[in-house]
Amino acid sequence: MLKGEIHSFFKGDIETSAKARDEYSRDASLFRIKPELVVFPKDMADVCNLVSFVAKKKQEGADISLTARSGGTDMTGGPLSDSIVMVFTRYMNRLKGFAGAGEYVVIEPGMYYRDFDVETKKHGFILPSYPASREMCAIGGMVANNAGGEKNLKYGKTERYVKKITMVLRDGKPHVFKPMRKEEWERKMREDGIEGDIYRRMRDLIVSHRAIIEKARPAVSKNSSGYNIWDVLDENRGMFDLTKVIVGSQGTLGVITDVTFQLVRPNPHAALVVLFLDDMNNLGEIIKRMMRHKPESFESYDNHTFQVAVKFFPEFAARLKSNFFKLAVSFFPEIWMILTGGVPKLVLLAEFTAKTEKEARRMAEKAEKDMRVSFGLRTKIARTQAQAEKYWAMRRESFNLLRKRVRGLRAAPFIDDFVVQPEQVQEFLPQLEKIINEYDDLIYTVAGHMGDGNFHVIPLMDQKNKRMKQTICEVGRRVYDLVLSYHGSISGEHNDGLVRGPYVKDMFGKEMYELFEETKRIFDPDGIFNPGKKIGVSLEKMLGYIKTAS
Repeated sequence: MLKGEIHSFFKGDIETSAKARDEYSRDASLFRIKPELVVFPKDMADVCNLVSFVAKKKQEGADISLTARSGGTDMTGGPLSDSIVMVFTRYMNRLKGFAGAGEYVVIEPGMYYRDFDVETKKHGFILPSYPASREMCAIGGMVANNAGGEKNLKYGKTERYVKKITMVLRDGKPHVFKPMRKEEWERKMREDGIEGDIYRRMRDLIVSHRAIIEKARPAVSKNSSGYNIWDVLDENRGMFDLTKVIVGSQGTLGVITDVTFQLVRPNPHAALVVLFLDDMNNLGEIIKRMMRHKPESFESYDNHTFQVAVKFFPEFAARLKSNFFKLAVSFFPEIWMILTGGVPKLVLLAEFTAKTEKEARRMAEKAEKDMRVSFGLRTKIARTQAQAEKYWAMRRESFNLLRKRVRGLRAAPFIDDFVVQPEQVQEFLPQLEKIINEYDDLIYTVAGHMGDGNFHVIPLMDQKNKRMKQTICEVGRRVYDLVLSYHGSISGEHNDGLVRGPYVKDMFGKEMYELFEETKRIFDPDGIFNPGKKIGVSLEKMLGYIKTAS
């Protein structure tokens, strides 16, 4: 019935088969939610017509909603729905054009980052906020989650590069959001219609609750939890920018149909310093000391990750598109190091970039010497991209290897993205490990952005274990309580979705949470867009979507 009604105005594809519904019932999260149907819009008109249709049905009392999806690599259940899932990767995946000698680009949400990266590099530019899933993720998800990654230390997250967003709102029409100077947004507030209403109400919400909003501002360098209403109004500069609240909103405010990014021209040469830590006794001082050298990236992974790469070495080589024996030979120094000194507790990667190869090497050598002399660390310098790639691959690919290769277990990302201050890491990590190690049914890896204090813990769990949900509930509660005791964030870049929705109120407090709820109502009072994500998520509801094996 629903398919027939939509077919009358929809040019794209509509899928109701069991196979399609099963395929789009999953992302990279713990959850499985089967949609009623899956649609693939051909163009803006399809999106507008579908939103209008869903809005009308909703007003007539139907239990219906619309959830946008791009690459499906989300770890939070963000693009899952039991109603209509709208997939952009099939058709709305075009790079629409460059401007400003290639510095600006307009792109549709369904384009994969790997393809986008090829095109921008032809102009000498990159979008530097790519996540570790850069080979699989798409642009829409990067914007929806406010993605960040290994270059965040220097370049920041996706929000910094979004200059304009076209989004279909509840009226079924496209609206353009961009930074506005005072005279522009004051004029916008005088307009009739949905845009004027949103600008007026958002401005009133922010101005009327300044103290609450500022008190709840995360005290860490990155955050994707809640709605970013802190940065919408900049009274010192006279700017009002609703893209700040749209980026990271996980499709809960409207449907994004294109984004304008400002790109950056990266330094062409890099050198990587690799540090092998046998313990974490001096980790705080090591972080502080390395940060003085101003690395562009400062990443980490633990001994579990290192062991995964060794255990699945053939698959690791394949993902690198590398000759097995050639790669094995390249690891001989590390193998010898392990034989003589043991598996390191933690591996740190500090990358330095410059306009010349000589300068990049000089920066790396200075930092490496400082670390070796000051702390007696085992160290290595990878002076070429080829030498560095094996270390980056371990950092980027460990989750994919775990997800695909460990029999009888599945990756269970439920404590995968918290942030504390970098100077707290040395004290924080042992407490984190103490909690996780109490649970025999958890195998895990830890990787992260050391310079930001942002860590990704990916446990592996047996779906047949009857304690699985209880363990997720207990460990999640204890870990997030620990994070919040350090005034950290429950999500630095992966967002809330279903998995962290139950903890958002704990992080921000009741008053700020109510402002998040009001933000959702201002944009989407009828709950058309991706309901039950970020806010309004109970622990019971979240656990109910986790599918265990019988």
